[in-house]
Amino acid sequence: MKKLILLSLLLLVSPVLVFAQSIEDEITLIQAEFGMGKKQLVEAYMDLPESVANSFWSVYQQYEAERQLLARERLLIINDYLESLDSIGEDEANSLATRTLNNDLALSKLYKTYFKKFKKATSAKDAAKFLQIDVYIHNTIRNAMQQELPFIDEN
Repeated sequence: MKKLILLSLLLLVSPVLVFAQSIEDEITLIQAEFGMGKKQLVEAYMDLPESVANSFWSVYQQYEAERQLLARERLLIINDYLESLDSIGEDEANSLATRTLNNDLALSKLYKTYFKKFKKATSAKDAAKFLQIDVYIHNTIRNAMQQELPFIDEN
């Protein structure tokens, strides 16, 4: 199951990168494509009964809107990092690290907030199940991206 999810995500995101005009356009395209594919994966994984499905998807839409803002900021941080990589100094390193840490903290807070909302809309088990797949999807993507990013002062 995990390999299928990873392959699906990578296939969804990779073609989009070719057609984008700017970083903002690229992020918008990635999020649009990714959002549709992710929803299909979540829907198949969650396999919710009709009695709670509408409540779940209502909370999911709210969650995704907030998560996408954080993901957009994360991608902008990565873009800024790549643009300043050759000449990164103390101030840039400090700013990028601080922004990254704040983004991570905001994502953790979002998970905590929405776990409660998903639990109320469905059950603790379904909320935990959603959190598990969502964290897995996003960590898989983050890890794949991280492997492609050069380290500071890497030659």
